[in-house]
Amino acid sequence: MTETAAAEAADESKQPSTAIVAFENVEKRFGDQTVLDNLCFDVAPGERVTLIGPSGSGKTTILRMLMTLTRPDNGIVRIDGEPLFHEQRGDRLVPASDKHVRALRSRITMVFQQFNLFPNMKVLRNVTEAPVRAHGVPKAEAEERAASLLELVGLRDKLDAYPAQLSGGQQQRVAIARALAVQPDILLLDEVTSALDPEIAAEVLDVLREVARTTDVTMLCVTHAMRFARDVSNRVLMFCDGKIVESGSPEQLFGDPRHERTRRFLKSVLEEA
Repeated sequence: MTETAAAEAADESKQPSTAIVAFENVEKRFGDQTVLDNLCFDVAPGERVTLIGPSGSGKTTILRMLMTLTRPDNGIVRIDGEPLFHEQRGDRLVPASDKHVRALRSRITMVFQQFNLFPNMKVLRNVTEAPVRAHGVPKAEAEERAASLLELVGLRDKLDAYPAQLSGGQQQRVAIARALAVQPDILLLDEVTSALDPEIAAEVLDVLREVARTTDVTMLCVTHAMRFARDVSNRVLMFCDGKIVESGSPEQLFGDPRHERTRRFLKSVLEEA
């Protein structure tokens, strides 16, 4: 980040914000490819936002940035008004300490395309490991919470099973329970049904619909499941070439898209389905 950009961001940081997630002029490049191009958008607490668009348009990079798996080349990412990768020092923003990044990152969890469960741990411990080890939750409390979450995802009877004894859909439902077990403020979902066959995928999406209905967690979702996006989203963002080309409610964006690029993308996705 340039000194001028940092100074401008520092001035802006003094302004109150109600967004729990904010991207301010964020840029990310991989070699000669610009993945995020001066990106600006924000997400309100409890809002459910779905990111759609062709492969390579920057959607997953946004989630990875929020997970601190990649860093912006320029711009500011904020969590509840606090810069994620920077700290305020006087009237300047400087690179953040690891402690600062970890504190903000602890409010965010992600469900990946692959389930990433610990194969040597039973389901119950897979769900309780992070609350106990990383968040200091007492074991009994973590297990009680885990049992409740596994009931939510329809797997209360699988507490003592190992991941290898579960179907792909069941493993993904455990991954969802595990993500919720740390009581995140922000839940990120990255094509969580892409590795599943359509029938099993539908079961997982039904679980996420229930999560959206029964919790107030803020959700950012990358998906090609347009019906799911329509059902759970408050807002849909259409991405292309690292930029938002259209933003609107599911009813507006799916029912009457304004941008030609959105119309072409939706047509291709629906034909594939």
